Amino acid sequence: MKILQTHNLKKYYGTGENQVKALDGVSLTVERGEFLAVVGTSGSGKSTLLHMLGGLDRPTSGKVIVDDKDISSLKKDALCIFRRRKIGFVFQSYNLVPVLNVYENIVLPVELDGNQADRLYVDRIVQILGLEEKLHSLPSQLSGGQQQRVAIARALASRPSILLADEPTGNLDSRTSQDVLGLLKATGERFGQTIVMITHNEEIAQMADRILRIEDGKIVEGGDGDV
Repeated sequence: MKILQTHNLKKYYGTGENQVKALDGVSLTVERGEFLAVVGTSGSGKSTLLHMLGGLDRPTSGKVIVDDKDISSLKKDALCIFRRRKIGFVFQSYNLVPVLNVYENIVLPVELDGNQADRLYVDRIVQILGLEEKLHSLPSQLSGGQQQRVAIARALASRPSILLADEPTGNLDSRTSQDVLGLLKATGERFGQTIVMITHNEEIAQMADRILRIEDGKIVEGGDGDV
């Protein structure tokens, strides 16, 4: 069952000779529960694609459909609510709030939406990610790998349909990267999440169900026509 689609997605910057085609007609389908890795060199358009999929940026033209809803047509406030409830984000820089402890960081998105966190569900995430002993610690008291685990737990706390990860192991050493990605994949499978991960690391990408390669704003391998 399809959970995510793009139709002829384009994102252009500038005009005339100075125009940059960050995305140039990307059509993509992601199945529910799939773990997709998007790889490409710097400037290939992979991060732009992720931002479009998550509603963090607007396309020049084309559509992004998440759970049967065209998010590219939503107004700003409606898009913000939809994104908060349906999409989880994991970034390379962790983006944890330094004055909040681990537990407070994990449940923050749920509380910002005016809801109470499901403590049993959060406890299951915390246990899988091995954070039980760190719930009262501040981000500054954690290693990079631990901070990334907290970021993953936070992204999962609101039970999103889709998890978007932008170079989630970019600041981690090789062994920690493998550990974190293994946990990301395990939690995705356990809770039925669809994962789209941007990475330049070929070894990390091999952990995904499918690898999509993008160059010069176009899909060159792993697209719908290659499945």
